[in-house]
Amino acid sequence: MTTDDHRWTDDLDAQLSAVLDADAVGWLADARVAVADTPSSIRARFPAVSRRVGRGPLDPTADPDDPFEPTVDDAARSVLVRALPTADRPAELPDLYRHGDTREKRGALRALDLLVADPGGLDDATRSVARDLVDDAMRTNDTRLVAAALGTAGVALLDDEALAQAVLKCVFVGVDIDRIPGLPDRVTPELSRMMADFVHERIAAGRDVPAQVWPVIDAHPPGDRLAAIAAELDHDEARRADAARRALALRG
Repeated sequence: MTTDDHRWTDDLDAQLSAVLDADAVGWLADARVAVADTPSSIRARFPAVSRRVGRGPLDPTADPDDPFEPTVDDAARSVLVRALPTADRPAELPDLYRHGDTREKRGALRALDLLVADPGGLDDATRSVARDLVDDAMRTNDTRLVAAALGTAGVALLDDEALAQAVLKCVFVGVDIDRIPGLPDRVTPELSRMMADFVHERIAAGRDVPAQVWPVIDAHPPGDRLAAIAAELDHDEARRADAARRALALRG
């Protein structure tokens, strides 16, 4: 399952019921009711989620090391955030994220995709908070936080300049940009130039580049940058020429 199909947000309750045991299902149902009735109760229940429902992939067939794959505790935390009354989300979300460990932070970020799927789920106040969470996650080098931040909601919240920086961050930390939902529709000429500059810098260092950079570059081909990359094929340093050959071979 990939992030760009968003199946995990369509019928989350059914997916959780399919992988959780009866005790976990009962605990989550009780927690959801409690959060809806007493919003502040999420502060105690949110940290307990992983222990009560587990930590494996929501899709049992998925690669557990795939940073884009939601886990059962991601999903359960998202359900609890969705249970919060709309008016309480801007107050509770920042503290859930700020005081949480990595799994809790990721759960808060994943919840944004669930909220954006609901009509009115991201009102203006929640949208502002959500953008702060996404910005914070993008300042880390934790690939699971970066991937969680760049779901449907995160991509929609970022303007073109911020998204370009986020995409560049992904290629530096090894996050597959093909998995960023809606990216082809958001590529700007500036992002294409930035990615071409990244490729040239890697070639100059004799290093490889990921194949995913080329569709971004070719969305708005920057002729001068591409010419500079091609010129590396004739560089006196064999490592640079070889790196250029490997990089251009990926372009197809």
